[in-house]
Amino acid sequence: MKQFLITPAAGKRLIAKGMSKHPLIQKSLESGRIVIIAGTSNGYVAEEILSSIHQEDGFSRKRFFRGIVMPPGQPVTEKGTLNDETGFPGDVIIEDGVWEKGATIFDVADDLRPGDVILKGANAFNREKGQSAVYIGDTHGGTIGTALQAVVGRRVSLILPVGVEKRVWTDLNEMALKLNSIESQGPRLLPVPGEIFTEIEAISTLTGAEADLIAGGGVCGAEGSIWLGVTGIEEQVKSATKLLNSIASEKPFEL
Repeated sequence: MKQFLITPAAGKRLIAKGMSKHPLIQKSLESGRIVIIAGTSNGYVAEEILSSIHQEDGFSRKRFFRGIVMPPGQPVTEKGTLNDETGFPGDVIIEDGVWEKGATIFDVADDLRPGDVILKGANAFNREKGQSAVYIGDTHGGTIGTALQAVVGRRVSLILPVGVEKRVWTDLNEMALKLNSIESQGPRLLPVPGEIFTEIEAISTLTGAEADLIAGGGVCGAEGSIWLGVTGIEEQVKSATKLLNSIASEKPFEL
């Protein structure tokens, strides 16, 4: 077993590289639609997928989100703050390998069909129970509410690129009942059915090696980092080493 420290930013880049090679993504690039719903992690995913089809020109991660989590004292949910959609570029919609610039999930949701793929970030996941959940701030259910109409109604695939830093051990169905009750305050929580894709799945997809979470934490820029132990045959571990070294110095997300 070889051990690697992965920062949250490096994890986002790793997940993005893995998503670009995901079999469902590769198939939909040839024929079908891919909907990358805006979010900070999905900004990295959009970069990698658009780069793989040589259409990255004109895309920027800088405003590719509708709402973000900032340190205490920096509100982002009021008019005029970063949650205001002024300057929002739209989601990334790719149809038959061509980026439809400016379109959003709301523009295409009714036209999605089996074989299409929606990528949506998550706020929490419980690996043991196979659960994932999304914070809800919008009174109409936000983008995930619209996405689920296609996922449940028309068997569109839903993949949830999410960093291991968002792991929880609580039952997310039970937590949703608490957070969505009339006595609670703050964002609501919606458990969603979809494929959870973390740094661990990315390593397996890209190298064939297996990865296990073995530790976490750090300081001086390593806050939120994870330690992964990677195992496999010699070629797989070498490939994983090269891959993880290449993303190790990924800079933190900046607005």
